[in-house]
Amino acid sequence: MAVTESVAEDAEGSARTAHEGILRRQSARESAARTYARALPIVPVRARGLTIEGADGRRYLDCLSGAGALALGHNHPVVLEAVRRVLDSGAPLSVLDLATPVKDAFVTELFRTLPPGLADRARIQFCGPAGTDAVEAAFKLVRAATGRTGLLAFTGAYHGMTAGALAASGGAGDVRVARLPYPQDYRCPFGIGGPGGAELAARWTESLLDDPKSGVPLPAGMILEPVQGEGGVLPAPDDWMRRMRTITADRSVPLIADEIQTGVGRTGAFWAVGHSGITPDVMVLSKAIGGSLPLAVVVYRDDLDVWQPGAHAGTFRGNQLAMAAGAATLAYVRENGLAERAAALGSRMLSQLRRLQTELPCVGDVRGRGLMIGVELVDPEGESTGPGHVAPGASSAGDHGAVPSVLGPVRTPRPADPELAAAVQRECLNRGLIVELGGRHAAVVRILPPLTISDEQAAAVLDRLTDAIATAARHQQHHGRRRHQRQHRQHHGPAPHIGRQP
Repeated sequence: MAVTESVAEDAEGSARTAHEGILRRQSARESAARTYARALPIVPVRARGLTIEGADGRRYLDCLSGAGALALGHNHPVVLEAVRRVLDSGAPLSVLDLATPVKDAFVTELFRTLPPGLADRARIQFCGPAGTDAVEAAFKLVRAATGRTGLLAFTGAYHGMTAGALAASGGAGDVRVARLPYPQDYRCPFGIGGPGGAELAARWTESLLDDPKSGVPLPAGMILEPVQGEGGVLPAPDDWMRRMRTITADRSVPLIADEIQTGVGRTGAFWAVGHSGITPDVMVLSKAIGGSLPLAVVVYRDDLDVWQPGAHAGTFRGNQLAMAAGAATLAYVRENGLAERAAALGSRMLSQLRRLQTELPCVGDVRGRGLMIGVELVDPEGESTGPGHVAPGASSAGDHGAVPSVLGPVRTPRPADPELAAAVQRECLNRGLIVELGGRHAAVVRILPPLTISDEQAAAVLDRLTDAIATAARHQQHHGRRRHQRQHRQHHGPAPHIGRQP
């Protein structure tokens, strides 16, 4: 027995040494721009479904899912079989934009899932392998089709990391795109939230487009996310989505739906625009459509197809393995009702997580759609600042942070707490749970499990997350109290010494 234990300890020590060596070399050799690796110091060596095993032998439940790219989780059998078939067939793996049986099958399956009104008139452009390239292609498309140059985008948006996509994202360094308010309840830009806040956002959009002195000429297109992911998991209200469709259609402004992260069942509908029933003019798609492999496309209405040959291209737009994996994924999600499954399971998970708002003061808001869920963490002792939302049945009397408003009582949310969110992410990792952070201040814990997650696995995810939040909140409480004391001294001077003569 002692010999066996010794061998096991030696193997564990060797694995840990290899794990640490790989991480050390990564830190020394890779770009300072790396992101996930900083918060998730793991070395994946095997994975299946929701589970990842690290080089150190530890196992994790992966609720990052390749930033939403793994609709079926890691190494799903139907994806592996589709890839093997292409490899075993001797087919070319990269063919630029030539026609192949694999591409034909992918396009057929993709078109089968498109929103009504688009599939019958759709054209598809294969782009470079990342979603940001599809966004760039969509911008070029609508500019060519309309002869206009400007674009409309929304606060909090994220559309990619290339120049044009960044210019339309919430973190842009300069203004090349007109910004519109994206409706949300917890941090409503108008301070009221709900249908009233969404209505004001829609009216502002109409005013901007129709006012001849707004400074915003009629644009080439409007791009929006049906659920803002990086912006903090903010689902757009369905009525507001329909208003955006009407506003753009009435003014001949092409509507671009960015479904890169929301697509393929993630939000409880095959495409998130399905919740509102709208048909966009253009859809940019990536992530899950490649079945875990790099693939990005633009799908658009045929009358926009005014491009000249070569107007947009990419060397790796003919990735046959990605198309095979993607077609298999699309078909599996469709045939097995995984979008409906995501809607039902996501609703149950949201309901359970919302209980934390009454149990843990640091949980400011829980929101999401389907299996795209966010938990915003706040400083419960911080002063309420910024616009918030009207609490159902709330009045200004007795509401902490409530202020009088011509629109009615307004409740402002607590300050976001990115330090607590980072601590929760670490505590999750310690418990074998991988989550990502997002939101305006990186204070939203994001949950993006594969659509194949079981009820038992979902329960384990919620248990680990709840425990991580509670533990991190306890650890932060003492430090937070000290931080508030320092902030008080900075703003009001030192506290008086009770019982001591000056």
